[in-house]
Amino acid sequence: MLLGYRYKLKPLGEQTLKVLSWIDMLRANYNYNLADREVTYQARFVQGEYCDLRSKSAACPLTCPISSNSATSDTGDVYKVKKKTGDIKLKTAEEIQITNLPVLKKTRPWYKEIDSTVLQQNVKRLQVAYNNFFTGRGKYPKFKNRSNFKSFTFTTGIKVTDKAIYLPKLGWLGYFNSRSIPEGFKIKSATVRLKAYGLYVTLKIEDKTVPTFPIISAEEVKTVAGLDMGITQIVHSSEGSQSNNPRHSTNKRTRKLLKVRQRKLSRKKKRSNNRKKARVKVSRLHQKTTHRREAFQWKLARELTKKADAIIVED
Repeated sequence: MLLGYRYKLKPLGEQTLKVLSWIDMLRANYNYNLADREVTYQARFVQGEYCDLRSKSAACPLTCPISSNSATSDTGDVYKVKKKTGDIKLKTAEEIQITNLPVLKKTRPWYKEIDSTVLQQNVKRLQVAYNNFFTGRGKYPKFKNRSNFKSFTFTTGIKVTDKAIYLPKLGWLGYFNSRSIPEGFKIKSATVRLKAYGLYVTLKIEDKTVPTFPIISAEEVKTVAGLDMGITQIVHSSEGSQSNNPRHSTNKRTRKLLKVRQRKLSRKKKRSNNRKKARVKVSRLHQKTTHRREAFQWKLARELTKKADAIIVED
């Protein structure tokens, strides 16, 4: 079984500033890797042997964006040899960009303060976006800005106690221990995410001995309940009960409060500190609405699963 536990962090001032600087650097690295893939694809597979199609100038390091550490270069660094068979295979763009991370740290020493696994996961994050695009599960990857790039992931060196969480090169960070990790589960990764109300960490924990879904035989099922999803009434149960839709984001009070805060935000001068404060207030209202919706859904799911041994829902 694979679960995700989310906690709110209580970092020190220095740790908060370090996390914010990491996010900025990782966003720049993500955009650089995306631009590198696009430029080298254009240069190799569209322009061919020319650096410019109009002038038909030959590709060379001084006049063309193709470089020895690009995602599709022709140097020996793009090949890997299998130890068992000795076969030579071409590296993928993901593998090339990961192996080029030491070069990045030499040319830009400030990246040395970021944990190596975080940088590797940043490259894999771009690869996941490409995989989703080619399999039809998402759009083509876009360049990130401050509003849509607010997280990074650790995969090793994570330690958890009752009062603090240790993350490599960030140290021990205090957190609100809202629920303890079950026995037998191991920590697979930790994702730090910036939200309107502060920093949060999501721990991915796994226990392979626990089945993902409990298997119940037909003989053990004594009661069955059918659910029909609605709009005015969010759930209709076959036993006759109904659950009202609280409309957390569209009720009268929330709509009025959101309208007031958005109006104040629109009147602030662009790129000013007052506009940043107004934007945070709008973000906090959205986050608060999300928390209310999630809490309501979990509470309702708990009530519904107590009614019967088996629940039937529409597809």
